[in-house]
Amino acid sequence: MTLGAEHGPAVAIARRAAERLRAGHLWVYRSDVESLVPELGAAEIAAGALVTVMDGRGIPLGSGIYSSASQIAVRMVSREAGLSREKYLVELRERVSGALRLRDEVVEEGDACRLIFSEGDGLPGIVADRYNDLLILQLLTQGTAQDDVRRAVVEVVARRFPEATVWERPDPRIRELEELGPAAEEALYSRGAAKTATVFRINGVRFHYDAGAGQKTGAFLDQRLNYAAAARYAKGAALDVCTYQGGFALHLAQKCERVTGVDVSRAALEVADSNLELNPGFAAEVDWIEADAFELLREYDATGQRFDTIVLDPPAFAKSKRAVEGALRGYKEMNLRAMKMLRDGGTLVTCSCSHHVAPEVFRGVVAAAAADAGRRVQVMESRGAAPDHPDVLTLPETNYLKCLICRVG
Repeated sequence: MTLGAEHGPAVAIARRAAERLRAGHLWVYRSDVESLVPELGAAEIAAGALVTVMDGRGIPLGSGIYSSASQIAVRMVSREAGLSREKYLVELRERVSGALRLRDEVVEEGDACRLIFSEGDGLPGIVADRYNDLLILQLLTQGTAQDDVRRAVVEVVARRFPEATVWERPDPRIRELEELGPAAEEALYSRGAAKTATVFRINGVRFHYDAGAGQKTGAFLDQRLNYAAAARYAKGAALDVCTYQGGFALHLAQKCERVTGVDVSRAALEVADSNLELNPGFAAEVDWIEADAFELLREYDATGQRFDTIVLDPPAFAKSKRAVEGALRGYKEMNLRAMKMLRDGGTLVTCSCSHHVAPEVFRGVVAAAAADAGRRVQVMESRGAAPDHPDVLTLPETNYLKCLICRVG
C-alpha cells in the first residue's frame, strides 16, 4: 500500500466498519482495524495522530484521530483524507464557535449548560460545561489532550466568556483508558484571580459548584429540562432515588409536601443539603438518606411505605455491552419496587443514562416491571437529554439518556 506515503499515516478497516462509516457512523473500533500504515519513514503511528481511514481496497473514507490505547481506535473528524494538523485546528476553532452559537439558540434559561458535546458538535474527545462563571474543559483522547488543541479551544471560549475562569478537569477513568497523564493543576484561563467555586441556576433553582470536587464535571446538566418536567407532575410525598446533589429532589420540593433524597454518597448528600440551603422557601419538608438504593427500596417495599412521586435516576448500570444483561435486571427490579410503592395515580420518573441500553430496550424493561407489578402505567412524556447535548442521528451512542414520566394506576 502507498497510501501512507501519499496521505500520511493511515488505518485500513474491515468491510463492515467501512459500511458503518459510509452510513454516517463516526467510530472505528479496534476489532475492525485490519492494518496500520505509518507515514513514510516511521515505524508506527503516533498516539493521537491524525490518520486517513481507508477501506480494504485502499479507498479513503476520511480522516480521524487515532488512539493507540482505546477500544475506539479512530474517531472521525472529517470526510477529507489526509487532513493536516493545521487545517484540523482551523476547523476545530470553527466548530467550537458553532457549538457556542447553538447554545445561544437553545438555552433559554439559567447560566449553566453543556457548551461542547464531543461528537454531538463534531468535536470528538472534547467536552466543555458552563457553571455560571466557571468553564470546565475535558480533553478525553490522545489526539485532543494536546497543547495545540487546548489553546485553540480556550481561545474561542474565553473570547465568548471573558470574565470566566477555565479549568481542565479530566475524567480519571477515561484518561486511564487513553493512557494520558494528569492535566495541569492551574487554571487554563482567568482574568484576575482564578475562581474555583460558584453558584449557578437551573430552572430558577440555585446550586453550588466546586471545580475541585464531584464526579464528571459536576451537576448533571443533561437532565436540566427533565428536572422541570418532573416537577410539573410531582405531588404529595416524593422519593428521589440516586439524588446525587439533589437535582430532582430540589425541583420536586417546589411542588411536593415532603421529599426524601437517597444516595449512597455522603459527600454528594452534603452538597445536596448545601444546595437546599441556597433555596429557602420551598414548600416541602426535605430530608436526605445515605443508603444503597436497592437495599432501601426493598426495605420500603417490605414495610409498606407509599409515595405519590418517585424518581429513579441511577448511574449507568451498563458501562459495557457485557454488562447489559445485569443492568436490565437492575432496572427492572428498581422500577418494579417503585411501582409497587406508588399510590394510585402516582408519578414515576424513571431514567437510564446507559448508552448500551437502547431507548426501546429500556422502555421494554419498564413495561415488564409494570406487568409484574400488576399496575397500569401510562407514559405521559418520553424524554431525553436537553438540547445542549445534541445527539447525532447516525451515531446512536450519543442518544444515551432516557427519561420516562409515567402515571401509575
